[in-house]
Amino acid sequence: MSSRYGAWNGGPDPLAPPYDIREALDEIGDDVLAGMSPRSALNRLLRRGANGRNGLDSLRRQARERARELRRSGRLDGTLQRIRELLDEAVELERQALFPVPDDSARMAEAELDALPRDTARAVQELQDYQWRSPEARATYDQIQQLLRDEVLDAQFKGLKDALQSATPEDMARIREMMSALNDMLDADARGEHTQEQFDEFMQQYGDFFPEQPQNLDELVDQLARRAAAAQQLLNSLSAEQRNELAELMAQAMNNAGLAEQMARLQRGLQAARPDLEWGGRQRMDGDQPMGYAEGTGALAELADLDRLEELLDQDYPGASMDDIDEELVERALGRAAVDDVEQLKRIERELRQQGYLQRGGEGLTLSPRALRRLGSTALKRVFAMVESKGRGSHDVRDAGAAGEITGASREWRFGDEQPLDVVRTVRNAVLRSGAGRDVRLAPEDFEVVETERRASAAVALLVDMSYSMELRGTWGEAKTTALALHSLVSTKYPQDSIEIIGFSDYARVLSPSALVDHDWDRVQGTNLQHGLMLARRHLDKHRGAEPVILVITDGEPTAHLAPDGFADFAWPPTPETIAATLAEVERCTRRGATINVFMLDDDPRLVAFMQEVGHRNGGRVFLPKRGALGEYVVADYLAARRGRRRGRAAG
Repeated sequence: MSSRYGAWNGGPDPLAPPYDIREALDEIGDDVLAGMSPRSALNRLLRRGANGRNGLDSLRRQARERARELRRSGRLDGTLQRIRELLDEAVELERQALFPVPDDSARMAEAELDALPRDTARAVQELQDYQWRSPEARATYDQIQQLLRDEVLDAQFKGLKDALQSATPEDMARIREMMSALNDMLDADARGEHTQEQFDEFMQQYGDFFPEQPQNLDELVDQLARRAAAAQQLLNSLSAEQRNELAELMAQAMNNAGLAEQMARLQRGLQAARPDLEWGGRQRMDGDQPMGYAEGTGALAELADLDRLEELLDQDYPGASMDDIDEELVERALGRAAVDDVEQLKRIERELRQQGYLQRGGEGLTLSPRALRRLGSTALKRVFAMVESKGRGSHDVRDAGAAGEITGASREWRFGDEQPLDVVRTVRNAVLRSGAGRDVRLAPEDFEVVETERRASAAVALLVDMSYSMELRGTWGEAKTTALALHSLVSTKYPQDSIEIIGFSDYARVLSPSALVDHDWDRVQGTNLQHGLMLARRHLDKHRGAEPVILVITDGEPTAHLAPDGFADFAWPPTPETIAATLAEVERCTRRGATINVFMLDDDPRLVAFMQEVGHRNGGRVFLPKRGALGEYVVADYLAARRGRRRGRAAG
């Protein structure tokens, strides 16, 4: 029995380690903590790029630069100019042949040449039945028809021009047969009768006309329709006179080649199959070099690709996703290296979802609970790092939230216990169970923990100002970071405490960490602190046995309150009714026993005066932290309050 080993070629390597997404996730987290929504933060990462690869912004710049190069590469009337040159050359050669001839027929021929219309298409048409005296002139005139035929067919069927250089009547007959079979296939597809077998048979017969080797009818239609739409755009981009001349000349050439009917039928079929393409648009070409009809069509098809690609790379439309970006389109427009960049960006977005950090719901892209926990932990680490950098001691809280004072008793360990381990009793249990003279091995049932007094808990209401001024002043990101840090600290290190985040603007509402992160701005007016304090009291009432703590983060005095009808009443400057309603709610919180500590993000005299009044009535403290120090103040205040409660119990 033998085995063979080789490189895995069945898709992603099943043994490969998970893709390291931490760097990308931390970049998103930084932007979210700075105030962005998850969707905006992900978009910013994708625009910048990651892991040394180009981002969407760089790819868009490449697309725009390529489009500028194309527009400067030439002008679209090159075929008309070349036909005019050939026509003038043919007429001049004929005049030279007629000049030495003394008979009247030569003079009549000269008169006929003199009477040719200035319109190129009409002149070519009138010379179609002309009896040429000069073989060279006749050959030059025939080049016009051949040029038009080749340009039209090459514009529609890329690469056909070279094959037509020495086309025989049999070759032209085969082209007519190919176009007829293609049109029949399009008609069958429109009726829903087309099959892959029909396409395969078509490619076996006529595959040499299609060097790109499409694999099915959809791919073939996409190739042909893009070029047909570009050809129509070329005509639309010419002046009315040029457009009419070129259209008439091409019609003459197609009639002479016996292809007019099939070409018109193909145009109708392609437009019906791809109505989404820009069939009626125009493009501006600013170059000096004249471009042939086929070359111009190719340039405009590439410009259409670049315009479409730039729109997709912008990702500025509802439901935008990296999956929308067609890698074949990227490769056609920007090359293989750009495809590798896009694949890297797609993988980042895909891995963030597959590894459970992002989730897409009815409201778009949001952070998962796993990502929120990481974000809260990051916010908390930042706050503690700031505290330590200012020489205020270490704030490693790995043992925070453990039980209270030791009573001296012990009990068996249960899953989830955080009490200290009673090492002596644990080892004693193992010895007794194992028996004298035998090796001692610990088992789960041997473990005991020391019993402790129950630690007092706190009910914390964190009120965060969400009025539009927070965004305008650039303080929202710091407030969001602080709220997430405090929520993470309480949830993970002090689980016996209860925290609720309350956002307030014209109205107040309870916010989950996810809602806080996803918050997007509405330009509403109002700082309704009264409503926020009402919701804070409701939270405190749910935890009667806990010590009540209210923390307020705001950058402005209250400018709204709930009127008797339940609707927010806004006014600026604040009315006496708003001030009175807010202070009345402060009094209710004070009677409830809650301490209100206020953290101001602005030093406006009216705000300072109002908050000092709040502190005077409630007994809480009022802080004015410097920019960047809010999290340090709020978290340190919470920890100091906990230490104060512990000292109070010891003294009691």
